Amino acid sequence: MSLRTDAQAIENDYIGSPCGQLDQIMILFAKEGMGTHYNPRDRSVSYVPLGNEAEDFRIVGLDTGTVRPGLEKSTYRIRRAECDEFSELLGPEFGVSCLADVRSREPYDRILDRYENTHPDHCDRLTYIFHAQQRFATMLAAWKAGDVETVGRVFREDGIGLRDEYKISGPELETMCDIARTVPGVLGERMLGGGDKGAAGALVRAESVETLEKAVQTGYPRCHPAFADAHAVHVCRVVDGITTLDEKL
Repeated sequence: MSLRTDAQAIENDYIGSPCGQLDQIMILFAKEGMGTHYNPRDRSVSYVPLGNEAEDFRIVGLDTGTVRPGLEKSTYRIRRAECDEFSELLGPEFGVSCLADVRSREPYDRILDRYENTHPDHCDRLTYIFHAQQRFATMLAAWKAGDVETVGRVFREDGIGLRDEYKISGPELETMCDIARTVPGVLGERMLGGGDKGAAGALVRAESVETLEKAVQTGYPRCHPAFADAHAVHVCRVVDGITTLDEKL
């Protein structure tokens, strides 16, 4: 059994969290200064320069100060169950084993025509996943080209989809996004993680980071005074993932 399968088994079987393998894979294979691209169809890992010859930008974490429960207690678990239920319903007629198998417009439109009135929430989940896959291809190409403007736009669009279609965000997360969206130089923002609580993130021009920090410090406590002393803004960078230490240490 591989390391990442062991990690998933601990979360699924011991903790009861219905997670996949993506987080573990990102932690294991992360490479400093690079984006890690995992393709689940062939289980391959490749690396993408983050902003090849792009304008100077920063990746910023917007910690809401909230305490996020484990995925086994969150909206994520409900959404995961809804997607599995819908996949089972669609399987015999549409030949899908998961909603990500719906990759072209023709079956997507037929599914919505058939089920939008009877299964509106499930169709919303499919709509998010269908468009998210298209957005991912656009974002990957933009990263490779150093087009951080497009990366930011896709980042923002995906966050809106998570809020409105997948419905996995939360009020504190969306407050952070709303504040970030008002700051010139913020290229895109969205919630992060499994939803409900935790942190949002933003892609920001380097010269706009300080303005974003001030906007959060001013606006967020007004909206959520209970977290006035708990929230934080973190400028992040990509570092190497798990490494093996020298035995002599």
